[in-house]
Amino acid sequence: MQSKARITGMGIYTPKQKLTNDHLKEMVDTSDEWIVQRTGMKERRIAGEGEYTSTLAIRAVENLLNRYAVEIEDVDAIIVSTTTPDHFFPSVACQIQDYFHIDQAAAFDLGAACAGFTYGLHVANGLVTSGLHKKILVIGAEVMSKITDYTDRATCVLFGDGAGAMLVEYDEHNPSFLGCHYGTDGSGGVNLYRSNLSNTLSGKEINSSGNLVQNGREVYRFAVRTIPKGVEALLKNTSISLSDVNWFIPHSANLRMIEAICAKTGVSMDKTLTSVQYCGNTSSASIPLALNEGIMTGKVQGNDLLILYGFGGGLTHCGLLIKWTCKEKS
Repeated sequence: MQSKARITGMGIYTPKQKLTNDHLKEMVDTSDEWIVQRTGMKERRIAGEGEYTSTLAIRAVENLLNRYAVEIEDVDAIIVSTTTPDHFFPSVACQIQDYFHIDQAAAFDLGAACAGFTYGLHVANGLVTSGLHKKILVIGAEVMSKITDYTDRATCVLFGDGAGAMLVEYDEHNPSFLGCHYGTDGSGGVNLYRSNLSNTLSGKEINSSGNLVQNGREVYRFAVRTIPKGVEALLKNTSISLSDVNWFIPHSANLRMIEAICAKTGVSMDKTLTSVQYCGNTSSASIPLALNEGIMTGKVQGNDLLILYGFGGGLTHCGLLIKWTCKEKS
């Protein structure tokens, strides 16, 4: 089905507080050299004591409204991708609806971990293209620092906090969405999880601390094996060649992982945008943060073709080929 949905605006937010590699070496046995060599990360943004996922999401939407000539009063659906909601319920999406006084909207949180933002855009495209909705607010927001074990050197150096938002509207003449490819490997869920009610997963006992738990080696293998094949399938589905794509924007999990994915995909790092160096791994917020960096530095231009590819807990992955047509206020 041909898309009838266009992205008309975007906004981002990152907390002011920074967590640098020098800060981390005072907390665990690590060093700036060790972290950069293995992850490419220099610092992360960390939510303050009174900042939660809803706080960051609201600020991202406000940034969107400040930058683009759009309105959200008539939004008819709100989708928030997050693994760190303020509460199990009400959802963060419901809090967004209340804060912005959006009168008539479906509102729900979506759980696809680091692939959540692309999943959210994919769902929004389907709802708008089908005619069921006309204007959808899609948000990826995370406070990963609040579920990170800062005594675990393997994970605490990775994660940061942030949020990104996009507005998706009906437009049958100039759609943004050109193609998609997605998939799931639920058998790998035990390699990246956060416990809740059950202390077992797939019949295995798990760490039930409520903090994020990751088997980095297995997640790396999943990403490097799966994402290049996904990009190939995405391009095949759209009959567009890799050379026609202006920018590749994968989930900013780890710079070494991204380099391996690019090498297998055939994408130059010069055509890859990440947010990993100064934001760390912000889960479902990482793709909009990276795209925003590309916009602010003048790299991303009007009508550029972008591949957005999210992957993470589940194990899930979702790639989108989009045409970037958003124009900021002059």
